Amino acid sequence: MKYFQLIIVITLLLSCQHSKNTKKEKKTDKAYLKLNLKQAERLVSLPLKCIQQEYPNKLMQTLNDSSDLLSPEVLHPAFYGCFDWHSSVHGHWLMVTLLKRFPKIKQEQEIRNKLNQQLTKENIQKEVAYFSRKYAGSFERTYGWVWLLKLQYALSTFEDKEAKVWAKNLQPLSDLIVDKYMDFLPKLNYPIRTGTHSNTAFGLTFAYDYALLTANQKLQNLIMKRAKDFYLNDKKSPIAYEPSGYDFLSPTLETMDLMRRILSKVDFYNWVKKYLPQILSKDFKLEVGKVSDRTDGHLVHLDGVNFSRAWCLYGLAHHDVRFKHLIPLADKHLAHSLPSVVDGDYMGEHWLASFALQALIEKESGAYNISNNLLVKGK
Repeated sequence: MKYFQLIIVITLLLSCQHSKNTKKEKKTDKAYLKLNLKQAERLVSLPLKCIQQEYPNKLMQTLNDSSDLLSPEVLHPAFYGCFDWHSSVHGHWLMVTLLKRFPKIKQEQEIRNKLNQQLTKENIQKEVAYFSRKYAGSFERTYGWVWLLKLQYALSTFEDKEAKVWAKNLQPLSDLIVDKYMDFLPKLNYPIRTGTHSNTAFGLTFAYDYALLTANQKLQNLIMKRAKDFYLNDKKSPIAYEPSGYDFLSPTLETMDLMRRILSKVDFYNWVKKYLPQILSKDFKLEVGKVSDRTDGHLVHLDGVNFSRAWCLYGLAHHDVRFKHLIPLADKHLAHSLPSVVDGDYMGEHWLASFALQALIEKESGAYNISNNLLVKGK
């Protein structure tokens, strides 16, 4: 009898300890989901490690003849690292953004040194020239394009002597990308709704922010028109079918992230009631994407979809108080994948930090500052 009583006491003690640990973990999770100096130093270590790492590399290049068989660094002297061109671009964005937010970050000088080495006038001129090659006109359309404009945005709003030089050097490539948007969007008859690089909605979001920043009315109007053409009449988005096996973006939520920018609050809310009415319910649920193998460059995409969902949900919650019930769901997605950003494999490390940072910024500040100041205000 005493033996069974002892077992019961031990069980109760273990149960209490588990409860305490669970509460402690929850507190730790909340602290962990903050963009602070420690988090910044953790995240910036990843692009610093790979921004000048040439191999392994995925060029996504169309060869015209054997003379095009050149090394990544020769082809893309500014953006050859971090496995592929777009990952290098948003790795630069991450470094600029964290240097801007945390000027005393311990890696400050290393960040500045590498940005000075990569974002030279000569390097950017060679990047511009690459787009003039035969069959290279659609290179990185529109995923890499939109990250390039986001990098330009970060540099152009950075009151720093060196950043002004980097911004000036990068501007010709950004101007070229704007021209490419202006040429391409009128030709696109149907949106691309995949959860990977060519997703049209994602390809327009940061481009619209950039158009607002630069007061480019033509680009603003074109994006607004095409967004309405593509998505205004959408109904009952099949979010239950997400994610697909290799998704790193949520097609449904990325569309909402775009439409909240270009519609008034009233029109957006009415559109949501037709597009995804269940998201208005406080019981709305969405299971996190689960990665089975983080050494697989495609399967690890699902960490990205968790970050994509998180930043879209945070953006909705801060755009309109009627969506504030989505914050815990966004936290759940962010918390699920954030520990894997630096504790995974190079297949995730070379790009996921940028996605994590975007989600953390949305959590911290809500809708993008440019949207708060120029788009949402007064509507």
